[in-house]
Amino acid sequence: TIRWMLGSLKHFDTAQAVAVKNMPELERLMLHRLTELDTEVRSAYAAFDYKRVISVLSQFMNTELSAFYFDIRKDALYCDPASSLTRLSALTVIDRLFDALAKWLAPIIPFTTEEAWLARQGIDDAGLSIHLELFPEIPSAWRDDALAEKWEKVKAVRRVVTGALEIERASKHIGSSLEAAPVVHVADPVLLAALAGVELAEAAITSGLVMQAGDGPADAFRLADVPGAAVVFRRAEGIKCARSWKYFDAATADPEYPDVTPRDAQALREMAAQSQGASG
Repeated sequence: TIRWMLGSLKHFDTAQAVAVKNMPELERLMLHRLTELDTEVRSAYAAFDYKRVISVLSQFMNTELSAFYFDIRKDALYCDPASSLTRLSALTVIDRLFDALAKWLAPIIPFTTEEAWLARQGIDDAGLSIHLELFPEIPSAWRDDALAEKWEKVKAVRRVVTGALEIERASKHIGSSLEAAPVVHVADPVLLAALAGVELAEAAITSGLVMQAGDGPADAFRLADVPGAAVVFRRAEGIKCARSWKYFDAATADPEYPDVTPRDAQALREMAAQSQGASG
């Protein structure tokens, strides 16, 4: 996780950092989690409970970062235009995640965190050792319990979607979730309200997704612990983007870049402009 963050931040200029108020909900959710972790980690260190520190941070990095946040945001980080607000917001949050996690882990894995810290700084001046740093001051303004509660509901519906797709993958009907564009039926009004404004296709890593209010057909996929949500699998239509591997309608393609989605075409256009500017 630390190595992946270092790679992602390699070309990030902190001058491009996005203000929290302008970030998408997913980024603000991760900052909220830092406020909760800060309390847990400081409490564990105060009690000399180092096993608890490792347990809390390992769980966060493996389950919430690698298997959730990073998994979703890889598409924006790798394929969005360089100027994308989502991409820059993600990099801003990853920078803050790295700073907090490295400092919290430093007393327990001193050599690894020192190497990671110096790699992030770009120099190996001993005066910038991570062991001369204090634990991060996490702004209380990042805490957003209402947002966290909302995303618990979003995650629950996401689990129904990924569960349905896993069956299709196991049956060899699809190889990647991007080959899917499922229909999600939501009968629970509380879940439906939580999903308002959320790009569930993005969160579930599918090429498309249709949301419908109601119970859905009897043979739809359901999870017993998420009542009121059902998923009907549908294969994504259109052509496969040569860059992001998402499926899209070829009629929407940019004439200059017909093999990629309009989003990817914009990214390629920005890259070409930057290359011309550098060579000029």
